[in-house]
Amino acid sequence: MTSWARSLRLRLLLAGLVAAGLMLAAAMAGLSLLFERHAERQLARELSALAEGIAAQIDRPAGGDWALSAPPGDPRYDRPLSGFYWQVSRAAGGPPLLQSRSLWDATLTAPAGAPTDETLFPLAGPGGEALLALSLPVTMPARLGGERLVVLAARDAAELREAAANFRRDLLPFLGVIALALLAAFAAQVAVGLAPLRRMRARLIAIGSGRAARLGEEGFPSEILPLARELDGLLAQRERDIAAARARAGDLAHGLKTPIQVLLAEAERLEWPMTEEERRETATAVGEATEAMRRHVERELSRARRALRGRADRADPVRVARRLVAVLARTEAGARLDWAVEGAEGSEAAIHEDDLAEALGAVMENAARFARESVRVTITRDGPGVAITVTDDGPGLPPESHAEALRRGGRLDEAGPGTGLGLAIAREILEEVGGALGLGPTAPGAMTVTLRLPAG
Repeated sequence: MTSWARSLRLRLLLAGLVAAGLMLAAAMAGLSLLFERHAERQLARELSALAEGIAAQIDRPAGGDWALSAPPGDPRYDRPLSGFYWQVSRAAGGPPLLQSRSLWDATLTAPAGAPTDETLFPLAGPGGEALLALSLPVTMPARLGGERLVVLAARDAAELREAAANFRRDLLPFLGVIALALLAAFAAQVAVGLAPLRRMRARLIAIGSGRAARLGEEGFPSEILPLARELDGLLAQRERDIAAARARAGDLAHGLKTPIQVLLAEAERLEWPMTEEERRETATAVGEATEAMRRHVERELSRARRALRGRADRADPVRVARRLVAVLARTEAGARLDWAVEGAEGSEAAIHEDDLAEALGAVMENAARFARESVRVTITRDGPGVAITVTDDGPGLPPESHAEALRRGGRLDEAGPGTGLGLAIAREILEEVGGALGLGPTAPGAMTVTLRLPAG
């Protein structure tokens, strides 16, 4: 992209110049048209006055020919082929009765249907030149026989065209001055319009240097304000992401601290002679510590993968639930249960399919552990979102134990297998995409877990 195309200022100025050029061209054409219409009306008035004056001077002495008692005083009507003509003819037709000396030996013939009022019409002149003419019908008084005559007055149209051309030529310097004024106005307008962007740039520099935390809303017009709010939202999200990353790093360090200490202690024990039973105990301790470290690392890797996924991910909860049922039904805990998935396919949730499988799978595995005979998964619309309800017919859970069940590492059944991370991980996955996980309400002999997600 060229440098001018990258400059918003230059593009706005160029657009302003183009718009000004088009407006000035339109103004030139409009003013020229108005001038021509005004000149035509002025010419019509002059020709009408000439025709009326000639009609008033028409006379016919007794037994004589038609004549003008006082011909027009303008000498151009006497100069041959001057472009200034008049002619008097009978309304019924025939050769002209009177005509200006400027016509010489030519005559004027009005076209058929020519207007007989103060309207100009085109007419061919003696040399074929274009004329603008006006026709005035006159009825002679009784003393002159009461005959109907037609007075025809005409002028060369080139004179009107030349006047219009002179008007356009005189108008050009004024339009040039207007163009310069418009250019200055456009430059000032662009400078004022881009001032909020300069202000935003200065505040971004201040944020980058640590002197400010947000752009704020002060000083931004309503058109720029949404952009400033979005940027502030991104900055807030960045701070939350950094805080979450620090918390996750702390959680990972805390989770690895104890296994590492166990490994160091067992490594020291390996330096001393040990019995076979002590070696087995050491091996077991090392394996458990390593497994705990592996779980923590895999969990953080899973969270990192979710953070890298786009917000445009979509998943069909019904399809995911049925796929999980097909897997869980082949496990020892799930094979003894009656599984049911209710809901119409096609209701999308705004979450990656793998993340939904991980969260819903953790909840369904937990239900399979405690259910006696059946587990039911129901997918419904929940206002603007999607609700996935997992209900089992197990012993249920009293409300006072809900918080402990959702706490990471919280286990209400210490005797059974598990790490106490399933529901907590599911809750964290849902919260990362704007959803939530809730327990209950439960009935005696039942447990209900509801996953709420934004709709896709």
